[in-house]
Parts: sequence; C-alpha cells; structure tokens
Amino acid sequence: MSLSLDIDLLRSFIVIAEVRGLSRAANRIGRTQSALSQQMKRLEEIVDQPLFQRTGRGVLLTNPGERLLIHAQRILRVHDEAMADLSGNGLTGTIRFGCPDDYATVFLPHLLRQFSIQHPHALVEVMCAPTPRLLEHLDMHALDLALVSVPGNDGNSDIIRREPLVWVSHPGMESAQFDPLPLALSDADTLDHIAACEALQDAGRNYRIAYASSSLAGLTALVRSGQAFAVITRTAVAPDLHIINDDPALPLLPTIGITLRFERKRPAHLTKVFAEHLRLTLPLL
Repeated sequence: MSLSLDIDLLRSFIVIAEVRGLSRAANRIGRTQSALSQQMKRLEEIVDQPLFQRTGRGVLLTNPGERLLIHAQRILRVHDEAMADLSGNGLTGTIRFGCPDDYATVFLPHLLRQFSIQHPHALVEVMCAPTPRLLEHLDMHALDLALVSVPGNDGNSDIIRREPLVWVSHPGMESAQFDPLPLALSDADTLDHIAACEALQDAGRNYRIAYASSSLAGLTALVRSGQAFAVITRTAVAPDLHIINDDPALPLLPTIGITLRFERKRPAHLTKVFAEHLRLTLPLL
C-alpha cells in the first residue's frame, strides 16, 4: 500500500524546522511535545528517512529533512492557495507582526482593516516596540516580520516609505528659553534618539535627556507636560502638539525610511501575502 504525505504532519514538520526545537514548536502549535514527537515519528515512517538529528540545543534537519522541507513548503503553499480560492474566504493562519508605535498609531488601523477584508480568517498578532527591540525579537524567532526604521539616505532600495523626523513641543514652548535643552527621547539605540543628539552636538547646542520612554504614548505625555522637547516622525505628531519648523536654535533633522524585515529567508505564504499588502498600501497612506 502506497503512503502519502499528510498536510497536518507537514505543517508540524515545518514549524519544528523553523524553531529548531520540539518544545518551542509545541508551544507555538498548541500541542504537547509528546504528541508532536509522535507526529514526526509517523512522518519519518512515511518517508522512510530520518528527518532530525537531536543535539543539546534542539534539533537539526538531516539531509533528507532539508530536502523534505523544500517540498513541504511548496506543498502547503499550493494547498493553502487552493483552499482559499475554493472557499472564497481568503488565507488562514497567524502572522506575528512587529511595528514601532509611531507607525502603528497612524498606519495600522487602515492596513489591518483592508487585510481583514481580503483574508477574514487570518489572525495578525501585533507587537509594538522600537525598531531595535523588534529586530531582537526577529532574531529570537518571536516575530514573522516587522516594519522597522532605517536611515533614509543609505540607498536602501527596499524602503517602502520615507518619514521626516521633526522637533515637537507643547504649544507656546520656546527652545531659546532652555539651556540646556530638555529632551524626551526613546531608547538610546533608536534612530530618533541618535538623530536628535547628533544634530544638537553638531550645532553646539547644550541638551540633557530629561525623560525617556520607549512608547509613543509615553513620549507624547511627556511633551504635553510642557517639560521637554521630543523628536518623532511627522506623521505621528498628535494634533494638539506643535511641530517646530522655523526655530533657528534647533538644527535640521534627517528623514528615516520604513522597510520590512523577515524572521527567515523563506517566509510562509501568508507572511509574504501580508508583506506585499504592506508594500502596496503603506505608500498611499
């Protein structure tokens, strides 16, 4: 009797291959490690090949396992596309998506609403954090993809959209009244923090980091207190705050780019579809 590859087994196999560990895969899939181990034993019996090599740090794919992974990804992509087409309900699955706060506030409602219309059964889990933290989560395989900030003048052809950084204050505040200039900034390794400090240093302007917050809501609250100036993207400035355009005491700030970063070189089909949706929609918002 000929055996066939089971779709459910292939899904579990791909997750294990991605995270390189049974326990991590079991947590993501929502099954016990024992059940997952039995599934992989069954899959190895079907292909009559060892698929994993167990190490002290998890599991590695054998040569047959690497070959099966290529087939499994192609099989599942075609299977999911066929089911979505025939059901008329779009793709299904879960996307773990990271986005900085300033982009999330302005762009996410429209991006997610439009994607949900096309794929109502797809679940998008959103994590909001500064770009350096999102990159760390990608390295830890905790996200599938993320919108991140990059220098706007680095010639990156993958930049989807560019956003100018601006000085922001509570209405009525004058930077000339302060020496040193009090700043409310995000994490020290973020582009807005670095840009603010470098611009002031180049201009010879004294400053101090008076407040710090890794969230846009926190920075906005600090600016509203009237105790500090902030640097954020123009599109994220709340209507009740003041964008400083013509203050000779404050130096010009650079433009930053928005691009996508993936958790792995060969993203899942649903992840690629969501990424394409972002690339097409974000420049229009």
